[in-house]
Amino acid sequence: MIHLTVYQTAKTRVINSCLNPVWNEELNFTLTEPLGLLNLEVFDKDVWKADDKMGKSYLNLQPLVSAARLRDILGSSCGETALRKVMPERDNCLVRESIINNNVNGEVVQNVWLRLDGVESGELELTIKLITRVAS
Repeated sequence: MIHLTVYQTAKTRVINSCLNPVWNEELNFTLTEPLGLLNLEVFDKDVWKADDKMGKSYLNLQPLVSAARLRDILGSSCGETALRKVMPERDNCLVRESIINNNVNGEVVQNVWLRLDGVESGELELTIKLITRVAS
């Protein structure tokens, strides 16, 4: 389950009988100011009782949005360009450094590995793509 705000929540499909599930799903949210955290929760689905919480994680979206604004100020360049590096720290769930790129399609993309909190082990790999709307 993924929460951006109280009003923006999405669920992925259930992956049955798998220790290392791969969802490979695209979920879309609308960002509003002030930016907060993208909250993620992982559950083990049970048929006869309540689902077991397997862990949770979060991602601060501010570095991604700041990198997109920087790209807009400096002007979009051709090819893939690294805009910002985000390092793992105590106050985030990053497992390793994360590079925010301007890709060849002009999209701002961040690939992240997030640690699951509240469990002995577990990680999530996400690709976050910021799509800006063109004013009409």
